[in-house]
Amino acid sequence: MERKILFAVGEYYHIYNRGVEKRNIFTNDSDYKRFIKLLFVANGTKSFVYRDLKDKKLSEINRGEQLVAIGAYCQMPNHFHILVKEIKKGGISLFMEKFTTGYSKYFNKKYDRVGVLFQDRFKAQHVDRDEYLKYLFAYIHLNPIKIIESKWKEKKIKNIKKAEQFLQNYKYSSFLDYMGVQREENKILSLEEFPKYFLSTHEFQDFINDWIELGAEKEK
Repeated sequence: MERKILFAVGEYYHIYNRGVEKRNIFTNDSDYKRFIKLLFVANGTKSFVYRDLKDKKLSEINRGEQLVAIGAYCQMPNHFHILVKEIKKGGISLFMEKFTTGYSKYFNKKYDRVGVLFQDRFKAQHVDRDEYLKYLFAYIHLNPIKIIESKWKEKKIKNIKKAEQFLQNYKYSSFLDYMGVQREENKILSLEEFPKYFLSTHEFQDFINDWIELGAEKEK
């Protein structure tokens, strides 16, 4: 199926996909960590053999020139979201091919399965308005709340404090990086390629808390 949008250098895109038949694509911590490492390793012009890199820190890996800039990401049990900016022509397509192929091969081998893991081709939306781009930093980072309150966007959050604490402890998104937590995953993001909406961790936290309290998804 031909993609409806064309990727262009300097433009922003919301990339997402889910497991085929809505199946879980992450079943334990090692799955999440493999996916996160691939976010970094696959985002480069160099080819790689994962077994040669599995014991290396991200700072020790030479991945070549970056293909895309990643501004935010989130892993959920059966899907993922990534906010990217194309910085090399053809970068998004090459990055996603390396990234999803690498993870699919890992998952199928580990769980002794065959066939596609993801639902069709990855989905992409062109982010062509500043307000939409800023909104995605909330949308992507607030996704994990669905794990504890699946209908929070429609019915509002019952326990705001619980939701805030849950996000603070959720390791599988870039939320903690925006909160100033120093960790290896910081290297996945290229914040210099995105507008400086949040000049401090406090501004980011206030932004997220405003959306939590609103408790409903706005139309883009």
